[in-house]
Amino acid sequence: MRECRFCSLSVNQSSDLEVKSTRVNLDVAVAHCVNRHYLFFTRRAFAAALLLHLAAEVCDSQSLTQADFANARRKLVEEEIAAPDRGITNQKVLEVMGSVPRHEFVPESQRHLAYRDEPLPIGYGQTISQPSLVAFMTDKLDLKPSDRVLEIGTGSGYQAAILSQLVSHVYTIEIVEPLARRAMTDLKRLGYDNVTVLIGDGYKGWPEYAPFDAVIVTCAPDHIPQPLIEQLRDGGRMVIPVGKPGNQALYLLQKHGNVIERQSMLAVRFVPMTGKMGGGE
Repeated sequence: MRECRFCSLSVNQSSDLEVKSTRVNLDVAVAHCVNRHYLFFTRRAFAAALLLHLAAEVCDSQSLTQADFANARRKLVEEEIAAPDRGITNQKVLEVMGSVPRHEFVPESQRHLAYRDEPLPIGYGQTISQPSLVAFMTDKLDLKPSDRVLEIGTGSGYQAAILSQLVSHVYTIEIVEPLARRAMTDLKRLGYDNVTVLIGDGYKGWPEYAPFDAVIVTCAPDHIPQPLIEQLRDGGRMVIPVGKPGNQALYLLQKHGNVIERQSMLAVRFVPMTGKMGGGE
């Protein structure tokens, strides 16, 4: 069965058209309709409907102004990210979440969704994390303006842009080369000049610039990479999701000499870390 994301179209036994958000199913099973020409044209009609749906999304994104995006971003922070049950207390983090343009880091067809509190696809099987989770992870790092931060999993570059407004320098690693190059271009275009992007295996960290005051990992290995612990300075903090898909937890690590304090904070769902030792495929 072939499936395309966005919405799900199916025909029930009374030939009524049922539209469900999130997926489009082009393989139609109709109990009382066996005419192959009917099915052929039905599939073509559904494909046309999908194209119209996608075109409408692009038009929606193109019709939005910078003021629209700014208002949506402010509403997201006020109603979602700053909500008391989120546990995000750093006012500077909230200010930065309200200033960094998330819509500039997602595909154009997704821009009208940029300020919903949900992950979005960015291509190559990767996603941009939901804003409240980005804010939560950033908040738990307890960053200072003089800090140097290592990020594993650049993705779109959005998390790096958030970090760059809070610290001295961000070093970020992305294993998917097209994503890394796109992030480099977008970060430079938007003026985030204190971010350095490396194309490579994040499991190994970036020893040339270690030690780091903080490490943030935005993909899930099946265990905590030892190189990242070694590259964290004494007194530093790391936020990292760990576990197999469907059984992941977000951890806060604090390093005190040879002792690593580990606190499990919440259940999460991240794309697996890929590379030689990350546990992904």
